[in-house]
Amino acid sequence: MTKEQWAKDLAQSINPANIKLDELLSQYTMTKLGGKADLFVFPETEEEAVTVIRYANEHNIPLLMLGNGSNMIVRDGGLRGIVVTFARLDEIRITGDHVYAQSGALLIEVSKQAATNSLAGLEFACGIPGSIGGAMAMNAGAYGGEIKDIIISSKVITKEGEVVTLSKEELELGYRQSIIAKQGYYVLSSEFQLTKGVQQEIDAKIADFTFQRQSKQPLEYPSAGSVFKRPPGYFAGKLIQDSELQGKGVGGAEVSMKHAGFIINKGHATATDYIATIQMVQRVVKEKFGIDLEPEVKIVGDDLV
Repeated sequence: MTKEQWAKDLAQSINPANIKLDELLSQYTMTKLGGKADLFVFPETEEEAVTVIRYANEHNIPLLMLGNGSNMIVRDGGLRGIVVTFARLDEIRITGDHVYAQSGALLIEVSKQAATNSLAGLEFACGIPGSIGGAMAMNAGAYGGEIKDIIISSKVITKEGEVVTLSKEELELGYRQSIIAKQGYYVLSSEFQLTKGVQQEIDAKIADFTFQRQSKQPLEYPSAGSVFKRPPGYFAGKLIQDSELQGKGVGGAEVSMKHAGFIINKGHATATDYIATIQMVQRVVKEKFGIDLEPEVKIVGDDLV
């Protein structure tokens, strides 16, 4: 089967305007890097989302979920098969101290709406540039808080296209890991338990976290956020800084002078540059400290041939 046939088949149940052939993925990644996807699909309902997953499974077509593109590096050769984004599944609903959010809702927006309703517990997420789906997959966290602190349950699609709801325990949330990532599930929606808080205290905490983020992170450049996981007993950024790697890189990619844990796209980088810079950092830190830095970002796709 050709990608044109995939598009024709899916157009029977999904708006053809939401099915794009040879779509350039650099438009959708936070690094502004990445080649073309054979087929890029934007489901607008949970039923359409299930349709795409089941279709890919039934026809043995490679399938990749692209959330907000904040924690992923797509190689310059792009991606074969189908790339799907749930960005248009972005409903947020607040009932009392419960928050319901679909997969494509931005974590920053959910945090903002929770704060507007005087709910405490999601302040840590006020600056995390990802979607609910991505946040669930990696148990996103910052400033001492993480998703597992507030999650009730998550509705997911298995690789086979079965829809199941997983409890907090079944999600197996740990440091930057979950059953979602482990099993390759696709998040449809999640429910969170927050607590009624004092508006002034919530606002003050968000203001503090926002100041810390803006003053310490290179938000003026495209990047994948924090590139490496925290090694036990160390901080990746400190190891990179002590290796005197800030300002160094390959091609248009560079270790940030503002925060050593970030690799930025100076404006003309390729994904090959970015990945080569990651590898350079790993090599130098290993040579200097004997510590293996494990990427927090996911690297996918083909190299250019």
